[in-house]
Amino acid sequence: MKKAIIVFQKYPEAGFVKTRLAETIGAEKAANLYAFLIRHTHQQLSGLEATIFVFHLGPVAIEEYPKKGYHFHAQEPGDLGEKMQKAFQRVFDLGFDQVLIIGTDCYELERNHLKQAFEALKTKNLVLGPAVDGGYYLLGLKRPAASLFQGISWSTDTVLQQTLNRANQGNLEYGLLEKLRDVDRYEDLGELEQLLPEL
Repeated sequence: MKKAIIVFQKYPEAGFVKTRLAETIGAEKAANLYAFLIRHTHQQLSGLEATIFVFHLGPVAIEEYPKKGYHFHAQEPGDLGEKMQKAFQRVFDLGFDQVLIIGTDCYELERNHLKQAFEALKTKNLVLGPAVDGGYYLLGLKRPAASLFQGISWSTDTVLQQTLNRANQGNLEYGLLEKLRDVDRYEDLGELEQLLPEL
């Protein structure tokens, strides 16, 4: 199995990232927290037998990442669904047959969840990591499935259910990981709140 993980991330610029969180802790701290979440996410990727594809919005400091097993691409234009669909297609076109996509908003995401996702793809066409807010923090596929990214009301609490509806319509067998929390608002911080004075 050729495994790949797509990471969608933005440049951690104040006023550009974590805008809802910035309403309570300020734009600078919100951007610094997002930079911390990016580093944390990539720490979880270390040691996995998978090629990493970083699809970035804004500049990225390539020199800060491992030289081996990492590839960088600018995100394509379009809404989130179009961006993800194009990213999946690009990676599948390279010959990968198990591909996950994640963002950098989920502090609770651990290496073990990624291993579980790859394991699920041995028997399922699709795996999803549900987020507490009604979206998902991970989506994995064995082959392209464009319909999963079309007609979805992005950034709403119905994203996961709409995606599952699409999967059922396309007769895609799916598996679900445990539900985790994305960090979008102050109440999502949990133990990360202890970090705020240092940011």
